[in-house]
Amino acid sequence: MGKRLRKPIKKGKDFSDKIIKILSNSANKAFNYKQIAAKLEVDDTQSRNQIIKDLKILAASKKIIESEPGKYLIKAASKEYYEGTIDMTGRKSAYFICPDFEEDIFIPSNNLNHALDNDTVKVYVYNKRSGRRAEGEVIEVIERYKTDFVGVIDIQKNFAFVSTANPKMYTDIFIPKDKLGDAQQGDVVLVHIEDWPKRADSPFGKVIKVLGRPGEHDTEIHAILAEYGLPSEFPIEVETFAQKIDTSITEEEIKKRRDMRDTLTFTIDPKDAKDFDDALSFKKLENGNYEIGIHIADVSHYLEEGTILDDEAYQRATSVYLVDRVVPMLPEVLSNFACSLRPQEEKYTFSAVFEITEKCQVVNQWFGRTVIYSDQRFAYEEAQYIIETKDNTIPEEISITGSSYVVSEPIVEATLKMDQLAKIFRKRRMNEGAISFDKVEVKFNLDQDGEPEGVYFKIAKDANHLIEEFMLLANRKVAEFIGKQKKTFVYRIHDEPNEDKLIAMQNVIAKFGYKIDFRNKGDISKSLNALMEEVNGKKEQNLIDTLAIRSMSKAKYSTDNIGHYGLAFEYYSHFTSPIRRYPDVMVHRLLQHYLDGGKSANEEEFETKCLHSSTMEGLATNAERDSVKYMQVKYMQNHNDEEFLGVISGVTEYGIFVEIIENKCEGMVRTREIKEDYYTFDEKQYALVGANSNRLLQLGDEIYVTVKNADLVKKQLDFNFVRRNENDF
Repeated sequence: MGKRLRKPIKKGKDFSDKIIKILSNSANKAFNYKQIAAKLEVDDTQSRNQIIKDLKILAASKKIIESEPGKYLIKAASKEYYEGTIDMTGRKSAYFICPDFEEDIFIPSNNLNHALDNDTVKVYVYNKRSGRRAEGEVIEVIERYKTDFVGVIDIQKNFAFVSTANPKMYTDIFIPKDKLGDAQQGDVVLVHIEDWPKRADSPFGKVIKVLGRPGEHDTEIHAILAEYGLPSEFPIEVETFAQKIDTSITEEEIKKRRDMRDTLTFTIDPKDAKDFDDALSFKKLENGNYEIGIHIADVSHYLEEGTILDDEAYQRATSVYLVDRVVPMLPEVLSNFACSLRPQEEKYTFSAVFEITEKCQVVNQWFGRTVIYSDQRFAYEEAQYIIETKDNTIPEEISITGSSYVVSEPIVEATLKMDQLAKIFRKRRMNEGAISFDKVEVKFNLDQDGEPEGVYFKIAKDANHLIEEFMLLANRKVAEFIGKQKKTFVYRIHDEPNEDKLIAMQNVIAKFGYKIDFRNKGDISKSLNALMEEVNGKKEQNLIDTLAIRSMSKAKYSTDNIGHYGLAFEYYSHFTSPIRRYPDVMVHRLLQHYLDGGKSANEEEFETKCLHSSTMEGLATNAERDSVKYMQVKYMQNHNDEEFLGVISGVTEYGIFVEIIENKCEGMVRTREIKEDYYTFDEKQYALVGANSNRLLQLGDEIYVTVKNADLVKKQLDFNFVRRNENDF
C-alpha cells in the first residue's frame, strides 16, 4: 500500500479583531476564553481553541493584558478604539470625527450600532495599517447629542411610529400605545427617545408634546424651535420673577454712575425693532475733537447672578430671530421696556466713551456705568435719508410715525459727522485686511396672519455702516483694554479661513472668470474683498457670497484670544447687545469686576460658558435659516402657475439646485425630469452633460422653472425645468 497522505489541518478563523472589540467594549472587565466564546456565540472545539490561540498572540503583542491566569483585559494604551463624534451623511452611513486622525473614518451602515448624528461614541478602527481605507465600528454610544426629535406620528392599533423630516435621522421612532399622550393620527409631535434595545430596529420613545397639524403656520414654526431644542415661551416662574424686579430709575443709583442725560443721544435701529440695546451720544469738544459715547443697556444691573432669571438667560444664551417672531433671551418686561433705550426715557447703561480726532484717532477712552436720556429714535431709513439729502425734514413715506416731521439741527449735524468718521474707520479696516461681507438678506412682507405677501432684500447702507463701525469700535476697545491686562475675558474670535474650502471655492468661481490670490493671508482678504465688489449686483452674487462665507471659519466665543481674522482685529469681544446675547452680559460683568480692581476670573468656568454660548448661537442660526426656508416654500406655494428665471446654484448627480433671481428661493430640478435631453453628472466639469446634444447645465447658467412641489414640512421646493434662458448662452 502506498503511504497515506496526512489530511491538512484547516486553519482556524482569526478572532483577533472581534476579541479586541469585546474587551474594548468593557474596558475595565477581564474575560476568559469561555466568556469570549459565549459573546461570539461559538461553541465548537476548533473555534474555542482558535480563541485561546488568538488571546495568547494578542497578549504576546501587548495589545491585551493577561491580568490573572486565563483572564484578559484590553490595554488602554493600544489605542485600537477611539472617542469622537458621528457625522451622518444622510444615507445611513456616517463618518467618525476624531482628533487622532487626519481624515475622518468611514462607518458603514451596518457598523453604526444605534449611533445617531453628532453622538459621542467609542469606535473600533480597523484597516488602520493595512493600506486599505480605514473603517470603523461603533462599539459604544457614550452620550447622545440629542434625544428629542420632531416628526409626524403614524398611529397603528397597538403602537405608533414617528418619522422625522431630518435627512440625517435614518430611523423612525417606535412609540408604545401607553406613551402616545394626546397625539392624534398625523399630528406633528415632539418625542423623547427613552431606550434603544439591543436587537430592536428602532429606538423606543414617548410623545412629550403635540405641536399641531402639519403645514399649519404655528405648528411649523414651533416645530423648528423644538427641533433645535429652543424654547417658545418662558416658564411661568421666570416670568413672575421678572415682573417683580424694580425697574425704577432712582437718585441713589444715579449717584453711582456717570450722568450723561444732558448729552445729545439717539438710537438708530430697524423700523420694526422693539428692543433698543444701543445708543450713540455726540458732543463737539472745545479742542475740536469729538466725544462719542456708545451706550449699551445695562442688563447686568437687573440680571443678578444665581437667580432663576439669570439661569434661564444663560440656558437660552441668545434671542432667536425667526421670520415672523422673536424668541427673546429675556422676558419682555426687560427686553422691550426696562432695558430698552426708548426715546424720551432715562435709562441705566454701560458705556464706552471715546475722544476722537477729525482723522479718527482715539486719543482718550472711558468705560463704566452711566445714565442717559435718548432724545430721538431713528429707523435706518430715516438716518439714511439725512445722510443722503442732508435734509432735516423726514418725509412720511419713510417715517416711523407715518407722518413727516422735522429733526433738530444738532441731531442732523451729529449724524452727518458720525457718518464721516464711520467711513474713515471702515476704510481703515478694509486697508488692514478686514473682509466685507454685505450678503443680501431675504425678508418678507407678512400680513396680519403671518402669511407672506411679498419678498424684499435687506441691503446695508451708510446708516447701517455708521452703527456698525461705532459698535465695532466699542467691542474692540473693551477687548483690548482687558486683553492687555492679561486677565480672563470673553472674546469673539475668528480663525483664518480653511485652505481646502478656499481651493474648492476657487474651482467653482473660476467658471465665472474669478480667482482668489493665495500667496499670503493679506492677499486672501484683499482678493476676497475685490471679488465681493466685482460680483455685486450680478446674477451669481448670492451664490459666490454664500461660498465665500462657507469657506470662512466660524466665529465663536472663547477665553483664548486668537484675534478676529474677518475684522482684522487683534482684540475683539461682544459688548454691545446684552439684551439678546448672554456673552455680552458676561463681558459687562467681567469689565465691571476689573474696573473695581478684581482679580482675574476663573478661566475654565468662563471657557465652559463660552462653549455653551457658541453652541446655542449655532442652534439659533439653524432655526432662523429654517424659518426663512419655510417662509420661502410657503410663498412659492401660491405661485404654482408662474414661470421664474433662476440661476443654477448647485449641481449633483441627482439634479440641479436653482435659485430664483427675483426672490432668492432655492429648489431642485431632478435630473431624470429634464426632458430636453438625457443628462448625466460630470464631476470634473461640475455640470450635467446632455448625452445627445453635449450641452451643459452648469453653475451660473440661467434657466426658467415652475414650481412642481412645495413641501412645508420638509421645507423643500421642487421645480420643473421649463427652458434655458437663451440670452445667457
